[in-house]
Amino acid sequence: MRNAAITGWGMYVPEQILTNAELEQMVETSDEWIVSRTGIRERRLAAPADTTLAMSARASRQAIEVAGIDPSEIDLIVLATVTPDKFMPSTSSLLQTELGAHRAAAFDLAAACSGFVYALAVGSQFIQTGVHKTVLVVGTDALTRFIDFTDRGTCILFGDGSGAVVLQASDAEEGVLSNVLGSDGRGAQHLYIDGFDSNGLYGRTISSNGNGTGNAAVDELQRTYMKMNGNEVYRFSVRVMGETAIEAVNRAGLRLGDIDWLIPHQANLRIIDAAAKRLDLPRDRVWVNLDRYGNTSAASVPICLAEAADSGKLQPGMNLVLVAFGAGLSWASSVVRWGATGVRGKGTERDG
Repeated sequence: MRNAAITGWGMYVPEQILTNAELEQMVETSDEWIVSRTGIRERRLAAPADTTLAMSARASRQAIEVAGIDPSEIDLIVLATVTPDKFMPSTSSLLQTELGAHRAAAFDLAAACSGFVYALAVGSQFIQTGVHKTVLVVGTDALTRFIDFTDRGTCILFGDGSGAVVLQASDAEEGVLSNVLGSDGRGAQHLYIDGFDSNGLYGRTISSNGNGTGNAAVDELQRTYMKMNGNEVYRFSVRVMGETAIEAVNRAGLRLGDIDWLIPHQANLRIIDAAAKRLDLPRDRVWVNLDRYGNTSAASVPICLAEAADSGKLQPGMNLVLVAFGAGLSWASSVVRWGATGVRGKGTERDG
């Protein structure tokens, strides 16, 4: 069977760090409160130069370097993001030019925090069906640009970054073994960011009497921020993370005892621990970095994967479960058999 193997990986996080101590000066919270409820200690904030395109390019170049390929060999770019630099053209099209991958088809995919695992599933299927040989899969978000830093429920959670992998056709017993994707739009109101209205205005408008007229000459255009019902999202995520991970393991024809590593979306340490318990995995087999980066949305899983690969703890033949959840409400999981042996160059910067 033709498999889609991960042969390259990369990541980028911005230089600016926002600590819990700094958040204490901005909103009614404390380091103890944030850590006890989320596990997050600090997060990275995108600078003006850290556009979605720029961050994607940094992570992608690393992945291409590790894979040992030329950008001209890339057949397809799938970029998962809900924070594109432009509404059109797609950020992936801009990335194609930035990388010099002029042969590649390119499109963006929006599935919020589930986005990278969705994109991995799509990219792997293009390879498994024989349509393409080499696919670049990227997850990038800069959600702090849509965060209200007076809203304690959201401002403590999110950070910015990018992660990428190169998928290549392989006849070996490695690569993406199974995928599970799901969505339940009945929960859409629990996590969202408003977009364009029927008048083409972004966000919401208010007039002097408090009622929006839709006329930008009369109304003041207000910035749009993320809205989240934290309790509902938490209950949903605790249930679905374990369920979808187990389903992916079953689809791969494996048992829970065959799983070597859990690479989970980094939203909340309690959610991660609940998923690990369902998979019967000890904490030292679960990759966790939300204490340093917070929730980086679509970048979360590939950043974890890149760190795990760089650490040398992922050995050929190991079975990994990648799992995420996000707005939609959505969820996704993949089982990957690791086969890569590449390393990132010593000159590659992780941030800055």
